[in-house]
Amino acid sequence: QVQLVESGGGLVQPGGSLRLSCAASGRTFNNYAMGWFRQAPGKEREFVAAITGSRGITYYADSVKGRFTISRDNAKNTVYLQMNSLKPEDTAVYYCAARWGGLSSTLYEYAYWGQGTQVTVSS
Repeated sequence: QVQLVESGGGLVQPGGSLRLSCAASGRTFNNYAMGWFRQAPGKEREFVAAITGSRGITYYADSVKGRFTISRDNAKNTVYLQMNSLKPEDTAVYYCAARWGGLSSTLYEYAYWGQGTQVTVSS
């Protein structure tokens, strides 16, 4: 059982930066691959980034590659999403998710989800 809580969302101007955090509870956090997804109003939830449990192998959606960085601190049971060069189209609710084992960009393969945190990019 894993419980996830996102934080760090807010309002930023285009070109700005924001760092999201996802705090996990439970044992064996390092065995879970972690992912970030986002959902804009009226749109389907989409994959953003993922990272493997212990070795830190990462994968990104093309839309954020080069701008976003996913990382994790297993000692703190926390995963991060550093977002740079933000664009208005990045505006969405961002969700942290966890799955046992390997890397995945598929939404339904993640068993555990946080409540989401709002990111708004606007001038």
